[in-house]
Amino acid sequence: MKYFEVKFTISAPEESFSDVCDVLAAMAGEIGFETFEETTEGLTGYIQQEAFDADALDGMVATLPFPNATVSYTVSEAEDRDWNEQWEQDGFEPISIGDHLIIYDGRHLPPTPSRLTIQIDAKLAFGTGNHATTRMMAAALMALPLEGKRILDCGTGTGILAIVALLGGAAHAVGYDIDEWSVNNARHNAELNGVEQRFTAILGDSTVIPSLNGKFDVVVANINRNILLADLPRMRQAMNDAAGATLLLSGFYTDDVSLLTAKAAAFGLVLKTEHHEGEWACLEFESRN
Repeated sequence: MKYFEVKFTISAPEESFSDVCDVLAAMAGEIGFETFEETTEGLTGYIQQEAFDADALDGMVATLPFPNATVSYTVSEAEDRDWNEQWEQDGFEPISIGDHLIIYDGRHLPPTPSRLTIQIDAKLAFGTGNHATTRMMAAALMALPLEGKRILDCGTGTGILAIVALLGGAAHAVGYDIDEWSVNNARHNAELNGVEQRFTAILGDSTVIPSLNGKFDVVVANINRNILLADLPRMRQAMNDAAGATLLLSGFYTDDVSLLTAKAAAFGLVLKTEHHEGEWACLEFESRN
């Protein structure tokens, strides 16, 4: 699978630089970008060559909602790098989520090993716990009764949410992702955390859902708004109504909450809880018989 590497250079006031990066990544995700790396100049994004649309990219940059910021970019073919070697050079500091969970990489050991710990080698995949949406989703999962449950992780990325659920007592998790790098990375992380026998990672998009055997007690999706809206019917069909299944969604802004809530309600899903961190939101829905 061939990718383009797009380097975004952001010129913005220091106090809004991080917000511009977050919004830029979200908007780029809506036009097909899959993963991002933060840089001192802005962001580097990766998109499959067949999905790249220069006009859509120009339109996205032109409509960025920050009048005091300017964004320029360059496009090149992504080289076949040794992502594991790069990860060994970088990594991230341990991340605490609530009172019960610490996410860490192999280079930065957790300070409190008595708490539930998850090791994540992110490589090029999304999901280390650094982003607000991942933190909220992980915290929401940990608050659920997961013992013996079957989990579907839509757009699994590093596999972090599936792994959180499995270490929290879930019986089995299935994750899918359109990015081959992410699927391999998720399998690797499942092995690191000793849950590989209970985790299945599949290459594909939401069209794989009908082929999965059985229903799921918990469905999680940390993806951008447009993909959530398009894929929600398949996610709904995968839910185990007999058990009062849960759907956890994030990857969108607080401004999008009403749109997603209305869409979910049309499929018989009831909003149970709502969480916010900055401009990002996380919603928990429950199916009703």
